[in-house]
Amino acid sequence: MSSLPRVVDVRVLVAAASRHGSTLEIAQAIGRTLSARGLDVLTLPAEEVDAVDGFDAAVLGSAVYYGHWLEPARDLVEAHAAALASRPVWLFSSGPLGDPDHRLPPDDALDVSAQAEAVQPVEHRIFAGKLDRQALAFREKAMVAALKAPVGDFRDWEAIEAFAQSIADRLPESTSLDSGRSVDLPSEAEATRTRSCRRR
Repeated sequence: MSSLPRVVDVRVLVAAASRHGSTLEIAQAIGRTLSARGLDVLTLPAEEVDAVDGFDAAVLGSAVYYGHWLEPARDLVEAHAAALASRPVWLFSSGPLGDPDHRLPPDDALDVSAQAEAVQPVEHRIFAGKLDRQALAFREKAMVAALKAPVGDFRDWEAIEAFAQSIADRLPESTSLDSGRSVDLPSEAEATRTRSCRRR
């Protein structure tokens, strides 16, 4: 008699590289939403991630400086590229400042092509960031002054929540250990039907 498959909650890694904490706060918000949707979530700073083998999916993000992700996020992707590429992965970047129509720098100035090529993400989302002049080092203050970057918190929490909900809509709540913790994403149409059923 064959044994029943061992079904466990889907585990999701949410990790981000953050220089002053605001991008990690985005990751934490995403993690809370995924957890509320029934997923088993671990949220960590990117530099604290040792392995991704125990996770079924990942959401990885970074603050953006000079058009690129921070080194801990780049190192995370590089070190675990093969494992990440075999799982559903979502990417997010945080950094542009100002109103949506006048962001500085513009979204197209961001280059995450190396990370996207390595993990083949389901989606990459760009969020506005936060600039607190008091938290900046001298060099950063000089750069902000030269660019005349707007100061303030421009993070769109509704957009961040919607992004997290869209991830939850694409992930099942459980998976079989006997299948090697593999997760098959439903199509967009199937995800829409699942979303409607879950929220009734």
